[in-house]
Amino acid sequence: MKAKCLKAEQKLLGHKNKTAFKVKLKRFLPIYLMAVPGIIYLIINNYMPMLGIFIAFKKVNFSLGIFKSPWCGFKNFEYLFATKDAWVITRNTILYNLAFIALNLAVGVMLAIILNEIAGSRLRQVYQSFVLIPYLISIIIVGYLGYSLFSTKTGFLNTVILPFFGLDPVKWYSTPKVWPIILCVVNTWKNAGYYCIIYLAAVMSIDPVYYEAATIDGAGWWAKVFRITIPTILPVIITMTLLQVGRIFYSNFGLFYQVPMDQGMLYPTTNVVDTYVYRALINSGDISMSAAASVYQSIVGFVTVVLANLAIRRIDRESALF
Repeated sequence: MKAKCLKAEQKLLGHKNKTAFKVKLKRFLPIYLMAVPGIIYLIINNYMPMLGIFIAFKKVNFSLGIFKSPWCGFKNFEYLFATKDAWVITRNTILYNLAFIALNLAVGVMLAIILNEIAGSRLRQVYQSFVLIPYLISIIIVGYLGYSLFSTKTGFLNTVILPFFGLDPVKWYSTPKVWPIILCVVNTWKNAGYYCIIYLAAVMSIDPVYYEAATIDGAGWWAKVFRITIPTILPVIITMTLLQVGRIFYSNFGLFYQVPMDQGMLYPTTNVVDTYVYRALINSGDISMSAAASVYQSIVGFVTVVLANLAIRRIDRESALF
């Protein structure tokens, strides 16, 4: 009798599980179908190219084909470190990205807090659109906008702004020392709006009860920002920062190539890993070296994310990604 009862219970439980599964499948099937194009794109664009990682360890000979080309070990990685430019491009890539991360964080959070203070949803939406417009502009257009500002003969700065203050024109495209500031300003102007929208969504999700209680206790605006707003959105800040840290050895190719107009005089302060690899690829046509650089960038980015996440886990375990 006990065995029969157990079998009956198991059948009933199995029937309930099947019914629950069918209900969930029917309920979430439209969502799964909507996700299919994105998943296919992710597989084709992000995962299938990973099969070509072996190209970084081969001396590709197009007459033999990729698969039959001879293996060369780590020789393709040597050119990144064997040249006199290795230190310069590594330094520029890392320092620029550190500056970009800090500026995007500070300006993005500041804009989000300011927009949250604007009364009226329609007015806030208008300002959100204006803030996001630079992010949607092509980097090629940004490069030509920069040229209209910094051109020696026809640029707005040399023909209008500097003469107004009685200053002599500056040869911007021949002065490397000013470009770290220019590139940081351009990158922040272009990308801060994107991060602002993300941080604004986090700020708007904060319960107004906290601010009301702080007001009753006599807290000022700055106290509310540093005691309520920033601590509450800290998990979002950490997540966005970690995502940027993961690409600390990558750089925006258009920003460092198109905006300085590929001027050789500016290479000491504008040459980064991506532009260096591009120029080497154009001159030599060696795709193995380009693949080796990408593999190196990916490994460094992965290690950086893991180390940053471990540091965050020690400070605040709940804010860590994993």
